[in-house]
Amino acid sequence: MFKNAYEIASQFTHPVILSIRFYDKSVESGLGSFIVLNDEGWIITAAHILDPAFAHQQHSAEIMEFNEKVDLINNNDKLKHHLKQRQLKKLVPNKKWITNYSFWWGNDIFKINNFKILRENDLAIGKIENYDKRFQKIYPKLKDPSDLKNGTSLCKLGYPFYNIKTEFIEESNSFKLDPNVFPIPRFPLDGIFTRNILAGKSKDNKFDIKFIETSTPGLKGQSGGPTFDIYGNIWAIQSQTHNLDLGFSPKIKRDKKEIEENQFLNVGWGAHVDTVVKFLTDKGVSFELSDE
Repeated sequence: MFKNAYEIASQFTHPVILSIRFYDKSVESGLGSFIVLNDEGWIITAAHILDPAFAHQQHSAEIMEFNEKVDLINNNDKLKHHLKQRQLKKLVPNKKWITNYSFWWGNDIFKINNFKILRENDLAIGKIENYDKRFQKIYPKLKDPSDLKNGTSLCKLGYPFYNIKTEFIEESNSFKLDPNVFPIPRFPLDGIFTRNILAGKSKDNKFDIKFIETSTPGLKGQSGGPTFDIYGNIWAIQSQTHNLDLGFSPKIKRDKKEIEENQFLNVGWGAHVDTVVKFLTDKGVSFELSDE
């Protein structure tokens, strides 16, 4: 059903690799998805993918405050050595402060330095500053928000079930990706459009906060990727997964003990194309609406 749509969506869906180095010098990596919207290099993704960048700002301030306290103790000539050591031991750094981070936007040379964010709807858009139009041949079409029918078959696309290896190079103060991670395989997952989720208004009262719910979950690595129909038209930008309580708890035996297993249906939420269209229009970003 989605063979042709998958080929279309694969043209404009790309991986974003996030690399993080913590205060304890450990390094973690993760995968998300983004969509290149037009030949100007504008992209759209899930806002929560950018969270480490905002956390880094806060952590940098906390690290500076911590270092100032350390220096204040060390530079206090009135304190004897053992008293200094006693006070220094009371200062405990957060091992998971983010000291370095990096985003890889589908190409070694692509950089995005500024984003416009609609936090309540988990949307972020940005412009690749050195975009090469040869990078992508097909650009997406957004589904007309006035023509959405419940029960329509939809598909999500992204990069789950794949591990990324990154190391931090002290000499260059930068991250290095293992070249063996490429190419990164895509993974589609189908479902149906179940409900519109209405979640109020944005803080500035300009946008209705809306999500499209699908009968299957969004998978880790699909965040920021498209939810599209059989024509490849985008209905939503994958955001999150919700667990719906089915209301029954069958009993099973495990290690000779009887326990209850709560049952849930995992559904996906994607930022609704209606809000996407209005957000892009408000920010002056060009896009194409589908007539299918």
